[in-house]
Amino acid sequence: MEIRIGIMNVARELTLDVADDVAEKLKLESESALDEGANMLWITDRDGREVGVSVAQLAFIEFGATGDRRIGFATD
Repeated sequence: MEIRIGIMNVARELTLDVADDVAEKLKLESESALDEGANMLWITDRDGREVGVSVAQLAFIEFGATGDRRIGFATD
């Protein structure tokens, strides 16, 4: 599953590809981190890289299916 994270005052989103079970776990962790006032939200992608995002700077988290990435002028 593809996850896009918006960070305040940053023009680009952070895009990660994670397993479906990790995405469900991340939904719960992000809600509890906001409720509890945690400082960092840690995410591990499919390649094993860990990314930490400051909870105070989160603008949005978007969960979506991994789509095909089109290059050029492709049409349906």
